[in-house]
Amino acid sequence: QENEIKCLTAEIERLKNFGCLGVSPSLEGLRDENAKLKYRLNFLRKSLQEERRKGVKSMININSCLQEIFGVAVQAAYPDLENPPLVVTPSQQPKFGDYQCNSAMGIAQILLKRTEQKVSPREIAEKIVKNIPANECIEKVEIAGPGFINVHLRKDFVSKRLSSLLVNGVQPPAVGKRRKVVVDFSSPNIAKEMHVGHLRSTIIGDSMCRLFEFAGYDVLRLNHLGDWGTQFGMLIAHLQDKFPDYLTVSPPIGDLQAFYKESKRRFDTEEEFKKRAYQCVVMLQSKNPDFMKAWNLICDVSRKEFQKIYNCLDIALTERGESFYQEMMKDIVQEFEDKGFVQVDDGRKIVFVPGCSVPLTIMKSDGGYTYDTSDLAALRHRLFEEKADIIIYVVDSGQSVHLQTVFAAGQMIGWYDPKVTRVVHAPFGVVLGEDKKKFKTRSGDTVRLMDLLEEGLKRAMDKLKDKERDKVLSEEELRAAQTSVAFGCIKYADLSHNRLNDYVFSFDKMLDDRGNTAAYLLYAFTRIRAIARLATVDEELLRKAAREEVVILDHEKEWKLGKCILRFPEILQKILDDLLLHTLCDYLYELATTFTEFYDNCYCVEKDRETGCIVKVNMWRLLLCEATAAVMAKGFDILGIKPVQRM
Repeated sequence: QENEIKCLTAEIERLKNFGCLGVSPSLEGLRDENAKLKYRLNFLRKSLQEERRKGVKSMININSCLQEIFGVAVQAAYPDLENPPLVVTPSQQPKFGDYQCNSAMGIAQILLKRTEQKVSPREIAEKIVKNIPANECIEKVEIAGPGFINVHLRKDFVSKRLSSLLVNGVQPPAVGKRRKVVVDFSSPNIAKEMHVGHLRSTIIGDSMCRLFEFAGYDVLRLNHLGDWGTQFGMLIAHLQDKFPDYLTVSPPIGDLQAFYKESKRRFDTEEEFKKRAYQCVVMLQSKNPDFMKAWNLICDVSRKEFQKIYNCLDIALTERGESFYQEMMKDIVQEFEDKGFVQVDDGRKIVFVPGCSVPLTIMKSDGGYTYDTSDLAALRHRLFEEKADIIIYVVDSGQSVHLQTVFAAGQMIGWYDPKVTRVVHAPFGVVLGEDKKKFKTRSGDTVRLMDLLEEGLKRAMDKLKDKERDKVLSEEELRAAQTSVAFGCIKYADLSHNRLNDYVFSFDKMLDDRGNTAAYLLYAFTRIRAIARLATVDEELLRKAAREEVVILDHEKEWKLGKCILRFPEILQKILDDLLLHTLCDYLYELATTFTEFYDNCYCVEKDRETGCIVKVNMWRLLLCEATAAVMAKGFDILGIKPVQRM
């Protein structure tokens, strides 16, 4: 034991040379010198890792820092507890400090179960507080009520973090090693127009990709197009009849939706056409060149229409439709058969997955494959060929049972371990009309997505003209404001609702410049950006001030705003974990309203009341404006919203 203590002491002396020892945390309550040294060594190693991490440009997640500090304190106070609860949240009221640690109540319950003796949570909280290690962020702590630990942050710590943000720009939170993420979203069907039902998957999926990309992940954005199947038989047969020279002259299919309806009507009413449609499917599946050309022509018409919408919404995707996986289907069936998972039911090959009510049909009685087969092939390809660490399916809630069965089958056959690879369905509810029913046109048809976007542009321009923006903006600025408001409002209206719920689509609500809307936030952003410009402070002067000025946080509204700005990394970390983007929208709205409180109470630029001339520029407050705008701009970018400098 003495030898081990000597080794530990020597290790501590070595670590001292790295300049990370600092002030010793309280070691009261640890049992013997050996345990103390082991604990101390662990603390020092963590400190050294933290010092090394600081060399990497990333924004500090204050909540995570506090969890680490309280984790060390709880370990010191209760070394025998495994995985004790760590609950640190921002305080809801200033009188309760800046953050609260509410771990004492959870620890009291654990101790009661283990020892059958009741321990006061307040007593536990006192023990935790005594063991808080030296750190750079906590000013003081107070124990309130039954055992809440109220944490007050140091103003110089918050000020330094704001200065770092201003000098280095808005950086992502530290998330560890770079991992591969595959996001499956949008996924319309060939020969059918994109409708309002595709809106949510497209907007939510794009925003998730933007977040993971900002956080430093390697992201593959996949568009799992419905570009294969029996419907192509009737489309090709109809193409042959309507444009018999399609092999040499490109057919002028102007309205693919009408073309699809015509072929479907013939398929349902003409027996001879129906037979020929089935023959066309067989020829297509055998890769006959003439039929492959017909298939490609139909797909290209759809692609062009889809791309118009993706261009409007600024969406980037890699197309990988169902046809991509056709050659893999045979091997999927073979693998499930080889491992003894296949049963034959009335000629079909089915797979029962433990815990799932409906089996997967991996081969039909006629030898054809199904959506189940192609989804299994897609999952396998993403795991083994793309080597994804995280796979996210942004698909409507109606597909939940199907996708959970596919994921469970992948685990059953040994393709992945959910503890190592994260495969998740990110479901979403439907879009409702203002009558709270499924969003339809007056005639009862599904709303075409392009019609919706064009209506958004018209309404945005009407709103801007109502506000007489056309009298102060140039034609170019007015058009930029129109597209920013129209598409920004449509995206934000979707993303600001919890994706698990249905939401009511209302142009009037989303274009309202009051409340939690993109119109309000975009206007607030342009207003913030204009403050420095109107004070004739250019970007170079702001950059110089960011390097040299101290961000003063003496006024309560300065302090409130500074803390709100620095919560950005913990908001992003939460969304990386739960994939609920409305949290970011709520945060941006809170940031904008907190800024308004600050601006109404703290003069950034002081003017002579009589002449209107600037007499004083409070630079540290302009820096708070700049930090707010920088975080809002990054938040907009993650949501896929493009702000403008003038509105």
